[in-house]
Amino acid sequence: MKYFITAILLLVFGFAQPAYAATTWQSLNASQREALLPLAKQWEKLPDLQQRNLLRMAKHYPNLTPAQKQRFQNKLIAWSKLTPEQRKIARERYRSLSKDELAKRQEKQKLSVAQPLAVSISAPSPVSSISSVESAIEPTQPSH
Repeated sequence: MKYFITAILLLVFGFAQPAYAATTWQSLNASQREALLPLAKQWEKLPDLQQRNLLRMAKHYPNLTPAQKQRFQNKLIAWSKLTPEQRKIARERYRSLSKDELAKRQEKQKLSVAQPLAVSISAPSPVSSISSVESAIEPTQPSH
């Protein structure tokens, strides 16, 4: 879930356009204002595309748990305080993280598929295990 929220925030703030929207803070409904409260002071200065993306995110806000809502708003506050250069760096890091995460997931899937096969090949058969245990516990008979 944390990657979902981070991805959404990156998308929202990543597509800033110079054109400004006519959407005012007062025109938002109560749920939207609650979700986007950290941006209240700068809302009307945000580009139209950014506002639309934020409003799209705000639709999901009522369905989040209280902890997820808090995390969402904390991320929103942190992101809104970044300079354009810091946002650029964050986007680049996220893109590389995303590629790494995808590679890790694919590797994990390969291992989870291959692992049962490897275990079945390398695991000794029950018969040979029993034989080796029996030979280990049998008393040795002195040779005459």
